[in-house]
Amino acid sequence: MPIKVGRVPDLNYEPFYIDMERRGIQLHEMPSNGVGPAVEKGEIDAGPIPLADCLGLEDRFNYVTGFCVTAWEKSGSMFLHSRKPIAELTEACIAIPSGSDTSLSLLRVLLAYKYEVQPKAYVAPEDPNDSILLDGVQGLRRRRGVRDYPYRYDLVEEWNKWTGLPFVFARWMIRQDLEATDAALLENTLYVGLEEGVDALFHLTEPRANLLMLAKDVVEYIQGYRYYMGLSEYKSVDLFRDYLAQLSTVEP
Repeated sequence: MPIKVGRVPDLNYEPFYIDMERRGIQLHEMPSNGVGPAVEKGEIDAGPIPLADCLGLEDRFNYVTGFCVTAWEKSGSMFLHSRKPIAELTEACIAIPSGSDTSLSLLRVLLAYKYEVQPKAYVAPEDPNDSILLDGVQGLRRRRGVRDYPYRYDLVEEWNKWTGLPFVFARWMIRQDLEATDAALLENTLYVGLEEGVDALFHLTEPRANLLMLAKDVVEYIQGYRYYMGLSEYKSVDLFRDYLAQLSTVEP
């Protein structure tokens, strides 16, 4: 049977998939927050799992060597748009779209430990709010700002300025019981295809109208991403894990 892999359609995930179908890997499209649950249910064998979900799966799933999605100085697509400065968000209501688990986790860490503020509540986007978190497609489409929200914060930029480290969005994980030959095929496909996939985005000639991006915008965006864990990435994951653990002891 073919290996079943979760395909996240977000722009910064595209380089992973360029060679997979040719190699006989079966792709199942789903949002990033759907990959972890799909792996747990056995619907797919592997995929890039958001960091917030990875930390709860390490006892049952293996990492595919060091493949990941990580941004260094900024994300370009994960923003907090606010009516007032981030340091003044104590007792504020912050709107959170569904499916923003890793973005929300990062925001919670930044608010609690970098800015030492405690929001009043996290609410739905349609509810009255003081700030709104946007990521993924909406984060890209509205990357230049949101009307009536004069303050804009790139959460990865906030993390980088605070810690001096990149932020890891997702890591590739695979079922522990998958055949060794299948695991090796996926790893090899990622190694071989990833460079070609990034190169293809660098040489785009067509705009992405759905994202309100010209070809040069796509190139600039992808240049800010890395796809393999290094020492700084491992340090970042460990630090983020520690902050989440601290949050779990103080938040209701």
